[in-house]
Amino acid sequence: MDQEIYYDNSATTRVRDEAAQLMLEMLCQCYGNPSSLHSKGFEAQQRMEKARKQVAASLGCDPSCIYFTSGGTESDVLALLGGSEAMKRRGDHIITTAIEHDAVLHTCKHLEELGWRVTYLKPDSQGNISVEQVLEAMEDKTVLVSIMAVNNEVGSILPVGEIAKAIRRKNPNTQIHCDCVQAYGKQPLKVGKNLDVDFLTVSGHKIYGPKGVGTLYVRKGAKIKPVLFGGGQEKDLRPGTENIAAICGMGLAAELICDEMKENEAHVAAIKNSLLEGLKKIPEVCIISPENATPYILNISVPGIRSEIMLHFMEEQGIYLSSGSACAKGGPSHVLSAMGLDRSIGDSALRLSFGRYNRPEEVPVFLEALQTAILRFKR
Repeated sequence: MDQEIYYDNSATTRVRDEAAQLMLEMLCQCYGNPSSLHSKGFEAQQRMEKARKQVAASLGCDPSCIYFTSGGTESDVLALLGGSEAMKRRGDHIITTAIEHDAVLHTCKHLEELGWRVTYLKPDSQGNISVEQVLEAMEDKTVLVSIMAVNNEVGSILPVGEIAKAIRRKNPNTQIHCDCVQAYGKQPLKVGKNLDVDFLTVSGHKIYGPKGVGTLYVRKGAKIKPVLFGGGQEKDLRPGTENIAAICGMGLAAELICDEMKENEAHVAAIKNSLLEGLKKIPEVCIISPENATPYILNISVPGIRSEIMLHFMEEQGIYLSSGSACAKGGPSHVLSAMGLDRSIGDSALRLSFGRYNRPEEVPVFLEALQTAILRFKR
């Protein structure tokens, strides 16, 4: 196979042609500032509101609940800093998990420096967090709970819908944030229904849209304060001239991926199952992802061969994957450590993540390359 094999879709996805073409139009033709009062600005503002409606439809919410940001990280930070600041008179306690994205964990560490108390729930060996864990950690002064929908390294699907219902029953005043970056466009997310949360984070570049744009859903009535200040854009919650081309690209990508959700899931599930079938025949390979993980992520390990060695070998074969979250830049995985996995497994972990552009015929090519690497480096 002459073409590359890209198994790193959880890090970022290729921008789909439809979104790229729309972005080019917005950059070169409909380039007005949405805040300008002339017709060029009005046209840009109308196109932006169309994108807002597209994202809102994908989450089953009113467009007024959608706020555009620079990406998943900013949305996470805004939800945590803004949500906690708005609730500080009611309490000083936050609950999250030890397997969240660094955008959440590092923000929580910052909040601890400001005097907040944060409980970090540890997962089991499968990367799962239970409803009972959350309820046991809750206090009268718990004002915010932040739990991801799908873990970005091992693909475990957390029961956020059930957790949210339990939190509402125990303390209706506690606000709930969910990082849905790895779940968005891959499983149904209907806020207020199967996902009754106050804040929800999604990103454009994980759904075949552009980098540099994301969304924060804010439930009507939720309490949040801005952390940036400027010209009043996004109803003063996220000021700054909007990245109109990226916003429109994300809006279209959101609409299209939701239309294709079932088709994409079946496609990647077939690829993952085929890979698993082959990997289980290679005795040196350890499967880390749980059986009920999202079909889009598969975490494996070849103990004894460090991740970076395997990654560079695979890259030479035109195969691209990662050792975990791309944001960690090759550092030790806090997720695998929290799961209690042996260091030898964590040091050799590889994350394969799949998307709509992957093909079944890539599977045997990957398996052959993996076996070649094992033979070379296990000597």
